[in-house]
Amino acid sequence: MSRVMTCRVMTLTCAGFRPMLPPAGYWRGSESRDDETLSAAQPVWRATVKGRLDGLLTTVRRVLDRPLTWLRERLDGPRAGESGMTVFPGPIPPPVPVRVSHRVPVPVPVPVRGTGRFLDGVFSNAAGRREYKLYVPGGHDGRPLPLLVMLHGCSQSPDDFAAGTGMNELAEQSDCLVLYPAQTASANMSRCWNWFSPSDQQRDKGEPSLIAGMTRQVMADYGCEPRRVYIGGLSAGGAAAAIMGIAYPDLYAAIGVHSGLACGAANGLLSAFTAMRRGEPLLVAAPGGPPNDANRREIMPTIVFHGDRDTTVHPLNGDQVIAQSRATASIALKTRTESGRVPDGHAWSRIIHTDPGGRVVLEQWVIHGAGHAWSGGCAKGSYIDPLGPDATREMLRFFLGHVHPDALHRANG
Repeated sequence: MSRVMTCRVMTLTCAGFRPMLPPAGYWRGSESRDDETLSAAQPVWRATVKGRLDGLLTTVRRVLDRPLTWLRERLDGPRAGESGMTVFPGPIPPPVPVRVSHRVPVPVPVPVRGTGRFLDGVFSNAAGRREYKLYVPGGHDGRPLPLLVMLHGCSQSPDDFAAGTGMNELAEQSDCLVLYPAQTASANMSRCWNWFSPSDQQRDKGEPSLIAGMTRQVMADYGCEPRRVYIGGLSAGGAAAAIMGIAYPDLYAAIGVHSGLACGAANGLLSAFTAMRRGEPLLVAAPGGPPNDANRREIMPTIVFHGDRDTTVHPLNGDQVIAQSRATASIALKTRTESGRVPDGHAWSRIIHTDPGGRVVLEQWVIHGAGHAWSGGCAKGSYIDPLGPDATREMLRFFLGHVHPDALHRANG
């Protein structure tokens, strides 16, 4: 433990970070009173400030032999129950319920049964360059398979998102490919998809063009079934998925939005903050769609998940995603509501919208008592709430129940 902590402190000091001092009054606590340790620590901070690193390693090792709990907490990042996810670079949101896992995301192995492969890839076009991860199930033998596109939330990575959702495990069982585009820190310092930027809300522009281009590249490389391509995401990724559904209804058969916002909910950072905190009471406009009626559909099948205690993205935004999809529908819909509870977990309500043939085309899950996290996720990933209904399984079930009505032109589109 001391060796690991020593390396991490050395990294911070050599990189020029501002030295971390213990909180005021820390050493006066009944469990932390240790004036001798404080005295021993002071040379570390003085040496760091003045740039004198001679003998620092010895001093750090001596200090780390003592119970510097506050230092470990600062280095290890947010504890369980502390919110670290932002949907855009801005004020830190209030904490979500303590039962939600909020660890600093790190690359983690994705638990998958079978012999599936998790591959690295990259896509470039005029809008930029993005890396991605692609899960190929072990049973893939060249047959056309469904493709799921999963967009991570802020500060997450494809590996972390895959681990938290467990989507690869279900894809292995269901014979699906799963594509995880990766946002870059150069495009957004928190690795958020820029859902609030007008230039990233348009068809064939900015990030939508990158995600769509990446989707088409994987479709061509792996011979995916063109009528069974889906897209979903969490938080900023959910908002980006909503944009993709509006901008590319000819490409995606259905969309899934978890704790996200409707397309066009914001047109800059200020309006993004407003939409996140209060929601948008009026129907949100839907910019960036197809340029003509050739790609329009009766409705974009949409599934939404949102916790009613979400203090990062107001739950009203989930209503607005459904309202936006319903407003673009050219068919009459009927609505009914179901409810239930996860054993020893959250209660939930599910609002179901069906078309004249009885097919479910819109589905909205309201998770009672849940905050800003993936419902029913795996603790090996970040921003998950294991007490909620299994959003991964329900989203995949919804996706595979929908086939695009006309996709003959899409693979080359």
